[in-house]
Parts: sequence; structure tokens; C-alpha cells
Amino acid sequence: MREHENEIAPLQIGMVIFPGMTLLDLAGPQLALFGHGPIHLLSETLRPVMSDSGIAILPTLTFEECPTNLDILFVPGGSGAFDAIEDPKIISFLQKHGETAKYITSVCTGSILLAAAGLLDGYKATTHWATVSMLEALGIEVVNERVVIDRNRISGGGVTAGIDFGLTLLAKLRGETAAKCSQLMMEYDPKPPFNCGTPNVADLEIVATVNRILEAPNAEGLSIIKKFKDRHLAAV
Repeated sequence: MREHENEIAPLQIGMVIFPGMTLLDLAGPQLALFGHGPIHLLSETLRPVMSDSGIAILPTLTFEECPTNLDILFVPGGSGAFDAIEDPKIISFLQKHGETAKYITSVCTGSILLAAAGLLDGYKATTHWATVSMLEALGIEVVNERVVIDRNRISGGGVTAGIDFGLTLLAKLRGETAAKCSQLMMEYDPKPPFNCGTPNVADLEIVATVNRILEAPNAEGLSIIKKFKDRHLAAV
């Protein structure tokens, strides 16, 4: 037997980045999967991409340079996902690589982008709690879970759920031991200072405050999705 015959091939991981994405949506899964293969940060150009928190991310490959043998196609979320819906180059890229990637995945509103590209048709998925209606507006059955697995579609909820998503995906592809080692190295042992991480447990006043903060951007997002659907239906 040759020396390297039993070696596990490294994972090919493609992570799409776009202006206005949420940094932690990307950073959590990226760190969980780190060390198990090249992680390609993909954008239309190699210019820095500004996240919604004002931190720029450097792409490593352009869309055109992306390998065709991705094991994981991943899309983060953030308010920029709504603008990305109207970017035909991003939608086209997702459709192209969605045909060949072994796992098609997202965190937060990244699932809305996957849905807009037609990659969640007939699949269950999740998203940030405040954007469930938007994903449903695209015809997707939403499951209110931290991580949702439906065959080779795996989606995570909002922001911090990206860590759970990344560890769940790693366990599926490399086994529980690898995922547990990653969790320990990250010292992921969450004990939040407040019990208000979802609307189900947060005080009504807190939920109302956050809903007011999100009201305008969510209304804009719904408007963009409606226009997108109208254009799509007109083209059929």
C-alpha cells in the first residue's frame, strides 16, 4: 500500500463574501472548519469587501477562479444579502456552483440568497429569527432550529449560530472527534450573560425594541424580495 493511500483528501471550501455581510456569520464557520482544507473567500474581484460592522475582508479568489470541485459552498448573511439578491453575478455564481458542490450551506440571511438562486427549492432551511417571513416569501419551508439539515442543504440561524453550524458540518464530514477538537480549541462553552438570545425567552420589551431597530431594514428587504419575485415571475 502506498504511503499516502489512506490520507483523507482536504476539503475544498468556498465562502462567498459580499458588501454588508455580517462578519461573524463568516468567521464562526471559517474557524470551525479551519485546518481541514483550503478555504476560498470568493468575490467578484480581489478588492477588499466591507462587512456591515466596518471591518474589511480580503477575498482570496475571484468567482472566475473558484475551483469547480467544491465540497462546501457557503453563504453568510447580513443586511447586504438583500442587495446581493439583485446582483446577477452573485446569483449566477451560486447557480453554477450549486450544481456541483457536495454541500450547499448558509448562515443567517445567507439562506435567502440561496433561495433566490433556486438552490433551496424543495428543501427546508432556517435563517435569522427576524427574517423568517422573507425566506417564506421565497417559497421555502422554514424550520426554527439552530441548525437545519435537509439532505445536502445545511443552514444555520442568525449570527452566533454559525459556530454551531460549522461544528455540525465538520462532524458530518470529518467525524465527531474532529468537531469536538475544533470546539475545544475555540473554547466554545457558551454561558451568555443574559437569557435573551431568542424572542421565545427574551422579555417582551426587549423583543419590541429590537423589532423597532430592524423595522426599516427588514421592510426594505421585503421590498427587494417582492421586486425580485415579480421579475422572476415575469421572466417565466
